[in-house]
Amino acid sequence: MDTPWLDRRQLRAWIRLRAVLELLPGALDAQLRRDSDITEFEYFVLAVLSEAPERTLRMTELAARTNATLPRLSHVVTRMERRELVERFPCPEDRRATNARLARTGWDTLRRAAPGHVATVRHNVIDTLTDEQVDQLADIGDALLARLDPAGTMSAIYTRHDRPDGEEPDPGRGSADGA
Repeated sequence: MDTPWLDRRQLRAWIRLRAVLELLPGALDAQLRRDSDITEFEYFVLAVLSEAPERTLRMTELAARTNATLPRLSHVVTRMERRELVERFPCPEDRRATNARLARTGWDTLRRAAPGHVATVRHNVIDTLTDEQVDQLADIGDALLARLDPAGTMSAIYTRHDRPDGEEPDPGRGSADGA
């Protein structure tokens, strides 16, 4: 089989995307660790829980929404429980399942962490682009996600902010995420 190698233009785009994928998570993680003593993944878990009804999700649903395996998520949630950021308890509807709930300390941590996280996202991504480039980035993300997630398994995560400007989110379910 002949491999259709990337031409110079395609290679240029791929190498830059690869560099962003490598460098951006480290920049986000470093800021959150320094300023809030949480990892970027822990921040994401807190943000996802903050948007859930009653700030509670089954562990399996939380794993799906964060694209984590259950063992990885369980390990992270155990660490977060020790710091009283989240709490786990049996699911009332199905005793075989376990729920995770955002604890008061977790909510407070998320609210304190959000401004610095958003500033880091703005500094490293949004403010370096023109408005047109921001729209193009969203379109590029949609094209890539259509291939990477054809069933839309994670679409609730990446389309949750697609409402038109001025349309407010559901009150009482707001997140401190912002990014």
